[in-house]
Amino acid sequence: MLLRPPSRCWRACVALLLTLIAAAGCRDEVAPPVLEAPRVITAPVVGVDLEERIEVTGELQAALRTTTSAKVGGEITQVVVGEGSPVDKGAVVLEIDPHRRRLELDAARAHVAQMEASLAQQRRQTQRTRSLQDKGLTSASQLEESVLQLQLASSRLEAARAQNEIAMQALDDATVRAPFAGYIGQRFVNIGEYVQVGNPLMEFVSLDPIEVVFHVSEVDSAVVRLGQQVDVRVAPFPSESFVAEVDVIYPTMDAQSRTLRVEATLPNPTGRLRPGLFARADLGIAIRKGVPMVPDEAVLQRADGAILYRLLAEQRVERLQVETGSFHAGLVEIRSGVTPGDIVVTRGHMDLVDGALVQVVEGETRPVDIAAETGVLE
Repeated sequence: MLLRPPSRCWRACVALLLTLIAAAGCRDEVAPPVLEAPRVITAPVVGVDLEERIEVTGELQAALRTTTSAKVGGEITQVVVGEGSPVDKGAVVLEIDPHRRRLELDAARAHVAQMEASLAQQRRQTQRTRSLQDKGLTSASQLEESVLQLQLASSRLEAARAQNEIAMQALDDATVRAPFAGYIGQRFVNIGEYVQVGNPLMEFVSLDPIEVVFHVSEVDSAVVRLGQQVDVRVAPFPSESFVAEVDVIYPTMDAQSRTLRVEATLPNPTGRLRPGLFARADLGIAIRKGVPMVPDEAVLQRADGAILYRLLAEQRVERLQVETGSFHAGLVEIRSGVTPGDIVVTRGHMDLVDGALVQVVEGETRPVDIAAETGVLE
């Protein structure tokens, strides 16, 4: 039998098969791809002198505000002034059955007179007994009994006098007077009502002067001082500014809000300003030197708050949770965690993690554009 040479098609198939076998044998020898470190752009943390106008919100409050309560029980027999009326200090505003208290005082005075007479009689009796005892006409025990009765009569007189003082005080308490000059606020009783000791009667409010109460942040707390002038504005008089003077600075910061409570006194002779009004207080301008600031694009907002990435040695980054402060011209204040001179990542940091190795793009470090690094930002 004669063998025919392989056809051209068959030779092509054999060559393809050999190529696939060779490729399959070399598959395990292919090197894995090399992961490249993320490319980032950085910027330095700079220290800037900030010039800031400190404005805070607060509330107007009455400097004096109190609610009087009944010191005696009884029926309300007279209401002299109504709600919203002005009153002078010591003015009579309400009476709680003073007629009954006068009768009780008369009875107490009569009892005092009775006890005084009884004491005088017992004193004379004791003197006679002592005289008889000196002459031997009575026993020592009778004298002792007489002296004891004299002491009891003296004690009863003291008790009667104390009761008389109580009746006098009750008569005085039956007439309710204004504790200070101001206005009647809410009235809690009406004529004919019977009140017990301790029941609220009337609210008194003083409007001149009035107080402005506000809170300043921890970073601005050093700016406030006693005697400082504060410009105050309220919504009912938007075109007017009122000048108050700081007279109370609380000694401690509020642990939750990290703010400091401040009170300022504001003259209010016309009574136009009323407690409860929302107020804006201008504390003036403060200069803070060397405030650490970074480009605002360096700060990322995450579920746990604001973060940024600081560049460490060996081209690794550190994730920092920070508290931001003032914003100005594309810069944001970082209140803790960084200092001027540190390097932070401004771009390419969206997917970074703490400790990640990065590649700083050469020649693309973003400069901080401020007029002068040591100047004052207004």
